[in-house]
Amino acid sequence: MSNTKYVFVTGGVTSSLGKGIIAASLAKLLQERGFSVTIQKLDPYINIDPGTLNPYEHGECYVTDDGAETDLDLGHYERYLNIPTSQANNVTTGRIYQSVINKERKGEFLGKTVQVIPHITDEIKRRIQLLGETGEYDIVITEIGGTVGDIESLPYIESVRQLLWEKGEENAIVIHLTLVPFLAAAGELKTKPTQHSVKMLMQSGVSPDILVCRTEHEISDDIKRKLALFCNVKKEDVIQSIDAETIYDVPNLMLEQNLDTVVLNKLKLSSKGEPELKVWNNFLRKHKNPTSEVEIALIGKYIELQDSYKSITEAFIHAGSSHETKVKVRWVHSESLTPKNFEKKLQGVNGILVAPGFGDRGIEGKIRAVKYARENNIPFFGICLGMQMAVIEFARNVLNLEGASSTEMNKSTKYPVINLMESQESVTEKGGTMRLGAWDCELKTGSKVYKAYNAKKISERHRHRYEFNNEYLSQVEAAGMNAAGTNPKTGLVEVVEIPTHPWFVGVQYHPEYKSTVLKPHPLFVDFIKAALKQSKL
Repeated sequence: MSNTKYVFVTGGVTSSLGKGIIAASLAKLLQERGFSVTIQKLDPYINIDPGTLNPYEHGECYVTDDGAETDLDLGHYERYLNIPTSQANNVTTGRIYQSVINKERKGEFLGKTVQVIPHITDEIKRRIQLLGETGEYDIVITEIGGTVGDIESLPYIESVRQLLWEKGEENAIVIHLTLVPFLAAAGELKTKPTQHSVKMLMQSGVSPDILVCRTEHEISDDIKRKLALFCNVKKEDVIQSIDAETIYDVPNLMLEQNLDTVVLNKLKLSSKGEPELKVWNNFLRKHKNPTSEVEIALIGKYIELQDSYKSITEAFIHAGSSHETKVKVRWVHSESLTPKNFEKKLQGVNGILVAPGFGDRGIEGKIRAVKYARENNIPFFGICLGMQMAVIEFARNVLNLEGASSTEMNKSTKYPVINLMESQESVTEKGGTMRLGAWDCELKTGSKVYKAYNAKKISERHRHRYEFNNEYLSQVEAAGMNAAGTNPKTGLVEVVEIPTHPWFVGVQYHPEYKSTVLKPHPLFVDFIKAALKQSKL
């Protein structure tokens, strides 16, 4: 029988309080104390996964090594803990119901009426315990998406209630993250929203063990006593989470507030050591005290919601810190880049990153950005669709293949330099059908990417349907753009670069997914190094 302990993180009053950051920060502190920890996210929406969601709806879709399209909070988990997540770390209501309905269709319920309790709640409980039952983890932290009181969250809260009862109070606890707002007119912090949120949670049969209170101002001992009294917790179990300068400050703030100690006491666990956070704080010191600055233009088509590119902006922070450099992002909507203004809009940047995306909207602007970077010797980084745009731009303007395009944007193009994989041609469903997860890549010795990785063989995560068309490979290479990385099994081109350019790299995969605080991604590190060099010209 597994001895894994469970910590549930719920949220109240409002969404976007930062449950994911609190969960990741707690996990980091417990990891520093010598425990093996993982985090999972339960999402109440009915989509099977975020793979078919518009980035405007939900921010970026984060992909794991095993090809799961997941919530962007899993990116935070990996960046903090430096350990990979998997399909089991993200569960949606859609996936729960799909599983239960499939069992019903197979007759596994032996003619019983299928109901939310016990069938849906049993499936939720099974998913929650999957990671714990592997025997790999001392503690599993489960973040429940949404806000207490949401109709979608009710089956999850009920499943938590049952698990708390089944596991016992020393093996499972609840942290409730809530808001203590400051009313300027009254000049004081207000506890009533938290009281109502806890009352609503308790109406579902769940009493929080720890309150974590988001606030803009310091919470006094008097307010902590009031919250403890009305929310049925001890005063020392009321934890302040004050607004931070950066999300990477939060582990230190939670350490000061003794969140990890309170959790261990509740779970009757003895610490295996004190959190030192040496590497973490070294990263923070360099991040907060840069000695130089570069400006990178991020060319995307979802820039109104910057969470659409969360992993990329965090990878900039990791890489910038390793060079003691502040990376300033110039957000450029690809649709705004016209033949008349693109030079003006990109003038003065030290690097250009053309971001991933789907569909034909804004691609001409991305192609103009590639052209500007190539012709003006500006360090260029193309990711997924960005790499494909680099190939198209090169085909049009260097090979003079007029109208060269991707069959994603133009099915009848005369020069399909990017086209659909054969295995994708019969696919009609959108969700979970792309080339997903970790794929191997062999790098050419002596190439820029080889020097950046300092390795011949790498493995990177993918999320795409269209590929470089190898029928044009010899033409493209003869004109000066090299295939610097290929998949050893399929022969598909994974990396292109222009050796005569200061730094021009396009990758078919998503390197940003693997960048963490402890291991900044080598391509981002090398890209920022090239941008630094450009800034001194």
